[in-house]
Amino acid sequence: MKNIVILISGRGSNMEAIVQACATEGWPARIAAVISNRPDAAGLQFAQARGIATAVVDHKGFADREAFDAELARAVHGFSPDVVVLAGFMRILTPGFVKQFEGRMLNVHPSLLPAFPGLGTHQRAIEAGCKVAGATVHFVTPELDHGPIIAQAAVAVLPGDTEETLAARVLSREHLLYPRAVRWLVEGLLRVDAGVVTQIKGEPQLL
Repeated sequence: MKNIVILISGRGSNMEAIVQACATEGWPARIAAVISNRPDAAGLQFAQARGIATAVVDHKGFADREAFDAELARAVHGFSPDVVVLAGFMRILTPGFVKQFEGRMLNVHPSLLPAFPGLGTHQRAIEAGCKVAGATVHFVTPELDHGPIIAQAAVAVLPGDTEETLAARVLSREHLLYPRAVRWLVEGLLRVDAGVVTQIKGEPQLL
């Protein structure tokens, strides 16, 4: 039974999707903890209501990123994680933190990487005239939004789309894509060769 630790900053809708999929699909894993950098994150209440351990490491209480990340790492290690999942965790992690969990830490980004890393992805896609947008689940590496791509979901950019309407459609796909990718990692179904990720049973990596 593997331990999954999920990091959030807000509502944690992707966290909710992962918690529910883990339970309903019978993964060989448990959600060991949900950790937030914000004490008012609504996702903490969701986790607590389901008997999942929670913790808060408030970034405002630390002088710099290194000190925050050191305390965050201690909190994460306290739950003996096999998999660490970033689910709307709105902090840029230091290379020192990432290296402690490299190869077992995932993130979902709301664009079809390598296009549009960073913030403002939906508006940037609209302004660039993209006809397709989407989401990417990737391994976390020290370079922001550049880790090996595990799976992607494509969403059409429609005439008249706003940042909000496109974001909503992309998020609905994330809720399907992210649990699938986490399950693959839990079940040992991912192989990485020269930065390219293969699902070893041939399940589609494009949604």
